[in-house]
Amino acid sequence: MTLRTIDSLGPLAGKRVVVRCDLNVPLRDGVITDDGRVRASVPTLTTLVAQGARVIVVSHLGRPDGAPDAKYSLAPVAAKLGELLDRSVGFAADTVGSDAAAKVAALGDGEVLVLENLRFNAGETSKNEAERTAFAGELAEFADAVVSDGFGVVHRKQASVYELEQLRPSAAGLLIAAELDVLDRLTENPERPYAVVLGGSKVSDKLGVIAHLLPRVDALLIGGGMLFTFLAATGHKVGSSLLESDQIETVQGYLTEAAERGVDIVLPTDVVVAASFSADADHVVAAADSIEATPFGASGLGLDIGPETATAFADRIRGSKTVFWNGPMGVFELAPFAAGTRVVAEALTEVDGLSVVGGGDSAAAVRQLGFEDDQFGHISTGGGASLEFLEGKKLPGLEVLGWQ
Repeated sequence: MTLRTIDSLGPLAGKRVVVRCDLNVPLRDGVITDDGRVRASVPTLTTLVAQGARVIVVSHLGRPDGAPDAKYSLAPVAAKLGELLDRSVGFAADTVGSDAAAKVAALGDGEVLVLENLRFNAGETSKNEAERTAFAGELAEFADAVVSDGFGVVHRKQASVYELEQLRPSAAGLLIAAELDVLDRLTENPERPYAVVLGGSKVSDKLGVIAHLLPRVDALLIGGGMLFTFLAATGHKVGSSLLESDQIETVQGYLTEAAERGVDIVLPTDVVVAASFSADADHVVAAADSIEATPFGASGLGLDIGPETATAFADRIRGSKTVFWNGPMGVFELAPFAAGTRVVAEALTEVDGLSVVGGGDSAAAVRQLGFEDDQFGHISTGGGASLEFLEGKKLPGLEVLGWQ
């Protein structure tokens, strides 16, 4: 498979290079609470700066609905980028307006400018191709070349991800290349044993991944809210736990297919059941087949895998050579229900092989729980993009860069 890289763009000294990053970081009162995506963009930007390019960074942040909204400003991100690059980083108060135009024109070789949130412009995410192309054309006026490095958005057909790359010479940045290398290793001849750990709230979000990976993995470990649909599919009552009853039949089909293929689907043997969704709620550990036998009866809800299950999952993870994990094991944001996720994360740091943390909630969980990025083989910056890749889907933001 081919992918156009930065080298394909030729000498970049003095050239204006628009870099589509994914700087969609969580903010609380204007302060970045997880700068993982900003840090992930640094290698590509450093490479371009070293070549003497005039670097123009574009990104989205949040869902501002096509109009300026101060709480979604990229200004704090520009400041953080300056810290990480250890250089002055400019900031334009608009994306394709007069301030952006003036500051782009004033850029010198090796300098960096961040433009305001792309999604302050309705054309970025428009369903209308002509509107997206028109906005991409305005961005292209600033560019001699385009580097696409926002892996978290390559599954979206958006102006800065798809149309812009067709209007100027374009290539993938180092982050996208690294993400693809890891995902390729997860799908093509992975080292075995190969275990996939899936959590998060909904089975329906993971159906495509399960279907695509069942023929490729040795074990599938199920936690998070989705575990209760699996338990229901095996005939167990789950109280008031999260349940997608319309997916029970589909899950039963996966259980049958897994058995036929010799793939172990490892379900929890115990869960942490609480009286309510609250950090201070009464809670007990119950056998997975006895959730409604707790003091909370049918109103109890499972909020984490139990300690027996966490130990079993950790043993299976440590015994694998390739592990992909997407989705927390429980409501890790609430301290009493974070233990399962912590044990799984710890086990991933001990894998003698490739350990990959799928983006989004899993990445946030490991950082919130005190783990460092370099304790894992790879932390993906794109949860949705990673999942769609693992489902075998074509991603428009990659196809436009030559990836087949």
